[in-house]
Amino acid sequence: MKFPKTKRAFTLIEMLVVIGIMGILAAITVPAFNSIKKGDATLAATRQLLDDVGFARQLAISGRSTVYMIFVPENFWSDPAYDRLSLVPKPTYPPTEIEKSHKLYDKQLTGYTFVTLRSVGEQPGRSTPRYLTPWHTLPEGTFIALSKFGPRNLSVSLNDPSINRYYDIYGFSITNNIPFPSEGAAQVGGPYVTLPYIAFNFLGQLTQDGVNPTRQDEFIPLARGAVLYARDVAKVPVASVPDASERPPGNSTNAFNLIHIDWLTGRARVERQEISGL
Repeated sequence: MKFPKTKRAFTLIEMLVVIGIMGILAAITVPAFNSIKKGDATLAATRQLLDDVGFARQLAISGRSTVYMIFVPENFWSDPAYDRLSLVPKPTYPPTEIEKSHKLYDKQLTGYTFVTLRSVGEQPGRSTPRYLTPWHTLPEGTFIALSKFGPRNLSVSLNDPSINRYYDIYGFSITNNIPFPSEGAAQVGGPYVTLPYIAFNFLGQLTQDGVNPTRQDEFIPLARGAVLYARDVAKVPVASVPDASERPPGNSTNAFNLIHIDWLTGRARVERQEISGL
């Protein structure tokens, strides 16, 4: 007689062992994947900002004019000049200047664009401000270190222990001569909202300002972390100072991605680049 063949299955103990091994592997690999993801965001932000600083320089050279790379500061709507936006005549088609500014609530510490106040061929004493691109935003999980939005005449030292060197990081230059949030604000005239900036002249060099008239290089440190913006019930950003937190704390000062711009040539490079996150 031939007995029917029986199929052997996993026992309950074997299945529990396999599930336990899968759980251990997941616990090991998930943090590693998160680390890679964070590191990629920082690398992407560094690459983006480096390229766009170079782009601003090229715009200045090709246009033979000063090009401002302006950044979105915290709490810009509390600036006394902000109320002047209500005086700007409403355009035939929306949005109004105030409505445009609302779209920048979630670009505080991460947003920037390029502006020129004069073009070649304009008569002396006259200018036509132009925004050269839409507003850009750094990748999620990164932002410009808060120290860059501090006073221009105070510095924060960043230490690079790998080469035993310190970098003195000064705040951005600031100006209230640039129409904000677009060239449409020029219909009322300045002063405008005070904005942080760097600028390149027609030779591609960094410009100087009245606070620090001495020529000096510019450093822009990037932070890894989160910027949380307040939103209404429809999840639309509202006027509120964002909650910016570095993760891990202090990473912009001891494990940083630093954009270094040489004042004489205007060329930018990464002084130190973090390969992976923590």
